[in-house]
Amino acid sequence: MTHTHTHPNPHIPPTQPAEFWEARYRDSERVWSGRPNPLLVREASHLPPGTALDLGCGEGADAVWLAARGWQVTGIDISHTALERAASHAAEAGVADRTTWERHELGTTFPEGTFDLVNAQFLQSPVRLDQEGILRQAATAVAEGGTLLIVMHGGWPSWRSEAPFEMEFPTLEGTLSALGLPEESWSVETMSAMRRECVSPEGVDGFREDNVWRIRRVQKPEFGSAFG
Repeated sequence: MTHTHTHPNPHIPPTQPAEFWEARYRDSERVWSGRPNPLLVREASHLPPGTALDLGCGEGADAVWLAARGWQVTGIDISHTALERAASHAAEAGVADRTTWERHELGTTFPEGTFDLVNAQFLQSPVRLDQEGILRQAATAVAEGGTLLIVMHGGWPSWRSEAPFEMEFPTLEGTLSALGLPEESWSVETMSAMRRECVSPEGVDGFREDNVWRIRRVQKPEFGSAFG
């Protein structure tokens, strides 16, 4: 059975995910900061460059950061506008030749191939999203010896006295269990919660709790080379 960790926001009229996210990007000149997510920087800085898949790439900050470090990156998003901005960001940063952009509605379509790094940052949505199903697909896209990096909010920010709508936030153990990864084929290298300081849109100081999982697909030994 497929589960979902997001529920429709009653304050948002019923809409398709593609319509919601396209409107979100069109209604603002910039949605995100343009800087890479801090936990991507913390967890991936030491990884040797290879091929990377950035799921829900938005305006491209994570993908551009990876490309600037030598990765060949495929960025995926549901919004045409977001992808156009991501491509512009890559061109301005001088890494257009190391970035590819594809539109996918995750949960319906998924990019082909395997990658040395699959980056899934904050795949959480106020409209319909099959989060667990997408993360399981993400795991299958990790090449042998590669890394699956997942970062999720663990709860509402501190300045919210009550939840604006129903949202089931993932737990560390719950998400790992939902992935269903065979222990003999995967090594959990990071599984932890981090509190970070942040400011509300109204300027109120506060914090958020984020959860991070960095999991490596174990590379099978090459028996042939051992015997000459």
